[in-house]
Amino acid sequence: MTPFPNLISDSLLVKETIELLKERGGRVPAVTVVDYVMNISSPAPSLATMLASDLVSTDPRLRLDDDIVELVEVDRETQRLSEAEFVVFDLETTGAKAPPCRVTEIGAYKISKGEIAAEYQSLVNPETPIPEFITSLTGINDDMVRDAPRFSDLAGDLLDFIGDAVLVAHNAPFDMRFLNHEIGLVHGKYRVANPYLCTVRLSRKLIPGIENHKLATVANFYSIDLTNHHRASADARATAMIFIKLLDLLSEKGIDELSAAAACKF
Repeated sequence: MTPFPNLISDSLLVKETIELLKERGGRVPAVTVVDYVMNISSPAPSLATMLASDLVSTDPRLRLDDDIVELVEVDRETQRLSEAEFVVFDLETTGAKAPPCRVTEIGAYKISKGEIAAEYQSLVNPETPIPEFITSLTGINDDMVRDAPRFSDLAGDLLDFIGDAVLVAHNAPFDMRFLNHEIGLVHGKYRVANPYLCTVRLSRKLIPGIENHKLATVANFYSIDLTNHHRASADARATAMIFIKLLDLLSEKGIDELSAAAACKF
């Protein structure tokens, strides 16, 4: 079974099944799926249905209707920004690359109807020493995280907090890469299904005239307090407040579809 409804599988079998379904209109007999993705030639229908049932149970994008495998379409492309819920988050880490680096702190703020509605924050025991350079940058040291929960201890609460919200981060590919790496360590070949927006990309497009688009620079442009920069909660809160400003600019430009905002096609 899928560990959480907002996780999807990175399994090669699932990926190939989804590609097959997209090519063939979203509905394919279980026999065809098993033949194609598992290389079991002409399987007995009962065996194919059993194997397909096991396969679809691992991913919310798949469904089995009798002996037919179906693609469950979740249309996030046309989702309205004005109707969406967002979780703006920031991660502090032991370094720049995942793997081998790990998360040391999480800060997240939920935005609903243009306002901050809830928050989530925690130090995280990375189960590996924190380099001196990272401590000098973030102020987070080994003593601070020694008794903190490991990511595996708080993954469930974090995924519940995220729910089906659109994720937002400043330099989102970095934070998404670390988030999915940590999720994978807990739940195997799974990653978050949530779409995401990057406030670096959005700010470059929407406020192109500023010196650069680092978090501190954008926060200063909007007179947003960034005390404790490079701590997850402070950075996430500043990013959330910046994002609310950027949502207003998107609205002024008549941009209200998630896909257009994500692609910065405006």
